[in-house]
Amino acid sequence: MRKKWLYLSAAVLASGVLAGGVAQAATVIRVQSVIPAKADEVQMLNDFGANVSALTNGEVEIQVLPAGAVVGVKETLEAVDKGLVEGGFAWTHYWSGYHPAAMLFGSPVAGAGVGIDNIAFISWFMYGGGKELYDQLWTEMGMNVKGLMLQPVGPEALGWFKEPIESMDDFRKYRFRTPPGIPGQTYKDIGVAAVAMGGGDILPALEKGVIDAAEWCCPKPDSVFGFQKVLKHYYLQGLHQVVVNADIYINGDVWNSLTPHQQKAMEVAADASLIRSLGYRIYENGKALKDLTENHGVQLHDTPADYFVEYMNAARATLEKNAEENAFFKQVWDSQRAFADVAVPFWAGAQMSNASLGMAYAKSK
Repeated sequence: MRKKWLYLSAAVLASGVLAGGVAQAATVIRVQSVIPAKADEVQMLNDFGANVSALTNGEVEIQVLPAGAVVGVKETLEAVDKGLVEGGFAWTHYWSGYHPAAMLFGSPVAGAGVGIDNIAFISWFMYGGGKELYDQLWTEMGMNVKGLMLQPVGPEALGWFKEPIESMDDFRKYRFRTPPGIPGQTYKDIGVAAVAMGGGDILPALEKGVIDAAEWCCPKPDSVFGFQKVLKHYYLQGLHQVVVNADIYINGDVWNSLTPHQQKAMEVAADASLIRSLGYRIYENGKALKDLTENHGVQLHDTPADYFVEYMNAARATLEKNAEENAFFKQVWDSQRAFADVAVPFWAGAQMSNASLGMAYAKSK
């Protein structure tokens, strides 16, 4: 009986090996980021990769490559499309040059002009038709890409300045780093000398005087990049990127080669990344802001009131112009506006309670 059991066990093990359970090699997806490896976003991307590996029992491995490892930052999406690298990581508004609607997913300027913040955006994306339109975006671009939204970032800070700014007239004195695409163009529309550049180039540009002021993201990522070494006046409230989302792009052929279970595992890990990133951001930015103001001489200011009026008006005009000129842009923006008509009155009112609660605590300390 013992010999028969041993023969049976060996047969079962052999069948497992022949079936590919043991011998099958993992699918490695190299993902080139558009930012340096030290950035917080890369840390969260690695967290997503660890979850993908766990959910697929190691069948799919995400290998994160630093910016420029295979191609230049600006060529990242095309490299994924052509299969030069299996994946990429960036903010979809970076690709607005391929299609203006990319902005409405990566960074809908001024909350899409309809009051959507990053949490409301996730609601639109998951339940208001946004995900289906996001999938359609790549077809509109002509890109062989599957995108997964991973990291909500907003609201981003207005940015860093050499001296306090009391009005838009003060703001317009500076050469200001902005994101690419419509958010940056909107600054130009209100007379700001906007200069688009990658995150890793900002500090050297500040040190050399190529630019005088800058925005990147939020207290933690900004402090990692070291802007506090050059500039000391920091403004938290801005409209240009109230909503920002970082995404992973997978070559379409690579995506289609995955099993349905592996695809579902990546989608579940991506959805988990949305809430994990929100949670991470709140605490890490809070710690960083405390450190910046208490240990690095950074002075925190409120943004001048006239900024909000000027920027919102310019943003809405840009959104309307793009909707008139591009049918898919209009389709996406119409979807966001229809969602906002239902959700924003509730969510904005509820957020007033949240903000009042937080400020009451902050002022009572």
